[in-house]
Amino acid sequence: QVQLVESGGGLVQAGGSLRLSCAASGRTFNSYAIGWFRQAPGKERQSVATIIWSASTYYADSVKGRFTISRDNATNTVYLQMNNLKPEDTAVYYCATSKRPWDYTYDYWGQGTQVTVSS
Repeated sequence: QVQLVESGGGLVQAGGSLRLSCAASGRTFNSYAIGWFRQAPGKERQSVATIIWSASTYYADSVKGRFTISRDNATNTVYLQMNNLKPEDTAVYYCATSKRPWDYTYDYWGQGTQVTVSS
């Protein structure tokens, strides 16, 4: 029922910026956490940023100060603004949300969008 679609990935040079979008259909995010995750080849999936029902945000140390997660309630879209990109940011980025409100169990995932940062 809930569908998430990521977009905005691409190839960018180190130091550049990208803005990823996660468009949700089927419901709003008012009572749900939305997380951005990434996975590079041979690496474990890691949490990048999270925005919860209260609009509080959380970031991995590796991206803190460079990435910003936000949401637009009018369009039911969550964004990940990525600045000062580094080669180690290269990964497939996914957004995810939970089936139940006020829950951190991520049940719904988008298809992912590739971010490649070159030196």
